[in-house]
Amino acid sequence: MTSSPDERALLAQVDEPDGIRAVSAASLAGRQLRYYDVAMAAFAVILICSNLIGAGKPAQLDLPLWGTVTFGAGILFFPLSYVLGDVLTEVYGFARARRVVWVGFAASIFAATMSFVVVSLPPDPAWQGQAALADVFGQVPRIFIASIIAFWAGEMANAFVMARMKLLTGGKMLWTRTIGSTVVGQGVDSLLFYPLAFGGIWETSLVIQVLFTNYVLKVLWEAALTPVTYRVVAWFKEAEGLDVFDTGTDFTPFTTRV
Repeated sequence: MTSSPDERALLAQVDEPDGIRAVSAASLAGRQLRYYDVAMAAFAVILICSNLIGAGKPAQLDLPLWGTVTFGAGILFFPLSYVLGDVLTEVYGFARARRVVWVGFAASIFAATMSFVVVSLPPDPAWQGQAALADVFGQVPRIFIASIIAFWAGEMANAFVMARMKLLTGGKMLWTRTIGSTVVGQGVDSLLFYPLAFGGIWETSLVIQVLFTNYVLKVLWEAALTPVTYRVVAWFKEAEGLDVFDTGTDFTPFTTRV
């Protein structure tokens, strides 16, 4: 797709700091990006660790003005993938963020497959750790499927809203994009995951309660990380010397093309 005259005019009007140039996403074709691969690897690591290490533990905290809250321990770290997704979309554009989401999707499937195979292999009779291994790494297929579907849809929605809002705001007011995209992306994620994973197993009222509680906690947590997002975005833009706008971008989620 090509940029419209209005979109090209937008790029010409963007006021960037010294050393940073506003460019269209299409202009990056064939260009070597210094830290994109590092950001992609970090995203995949955060996603896999959040799903494998924290997802199986229900934690409980007493919060002021809120009371006792029970939540999956993974939500303390899983939102970092959304923060990094915001950084990737803001710095490198929707298409490259989309590719990272697909990499995370594939990495999650591999991690789950490896967990299933390792847990299923017959253990040596002298080894006493099979039950513990199964408790930690054994995954219920329904929950895993719900998780990867919700992750994929939520991250794609997050990146789309982030990229479109950047065009609408002319690259200004980053906080509106980070929070707005999180509200939408986490909403899609939560609305898909909890009914798909627990509908018909839990009481409907419990599904709604946990969905709402975890959604609010994730959004508040990511909003609290806004200052961190600002600093990370600024560092990446300065290091790359560019600020990407998705003028003329094909926003279909069903490709890895950049």
